Amino acid sequence: MSTHIAAAPGEIADKILLPGDPLRAKWIAESFLTDVKQYNSVRNMFGFTGYYQGQRVSVQGTGMGAPSIGIYAYELFHDYGVQQAIRVGTSGGIAPTKLRDVVIAMTASTDSQINRRATNGLDFAPPANFELLERAVAKARSLGIDFHVGGVASGDLFYDETDSLEQWTKLGILALEMETNQLYTLAARFRRKALSIVTVSDMMDGSGHTSSEERETGFRNMVEIALNSFS
Repeated sequence: MSTHIAAAPGEIADKILLPGDPLRAKWIAESFLTDVKQYNSVRNMFGFTGYYQGQRVSVQGTGMGAPSIGIYAYELFHDYGVQQAIRVGTSGGIAPTKLRDVVIAMTASTDSQINRRATNGLDFAPPANFELLERAVAKARSLGIDFHVGGVASGDLFYDETDSLEQWTKLGILALEMETNQLYTLAARFRRKALSIVTVSDMMDGSGHTSSEERETGFRNMVEIALNSFS
């Protein structure tokens, strides 16, 4: 086991979904996977392994923010040998996205200093893995799901009172969230494949919101896309 994950060697698949909400991890395991076994409940950050259409897949809650997903992604890559990781999370949408649209993150900008700490001051721009992204786009098209592909921004502040929203909007960012940049950076460091697929749960201009219940159990489209994107 690692510091924050209680799984024994071999209990975590080499392909994993990473929702921020541990209750969404539980819902995904119960709704999409068969022969499910729970391998983690440390800090109530639930983790499960099961099968999706014959393919062994795990799902692990990661919490909110870059430091939290950084802990879990690091341990999953370093200690458990995970090869492919897809974040399935929520985001604040910016036009032209609409409430409940899916955003597939090609790049992930950030206002965090976490990458600079890891690279001695370099402005590293981590991308998604193209193979996973290409498969996700194909699946979204085949399902007729409203989706967007482009840049997201991973911020440190949930309640941000600066002008960052205005600046991100000018730069064409599609959605704001808090985790993708760190996931992509760690995947690059460990030479692993990573993708982030998020659903617009709130509009940043205040024009639309979803309930906490829907954020936990209502975003099936991104999960189905993600489960069919592993190579």
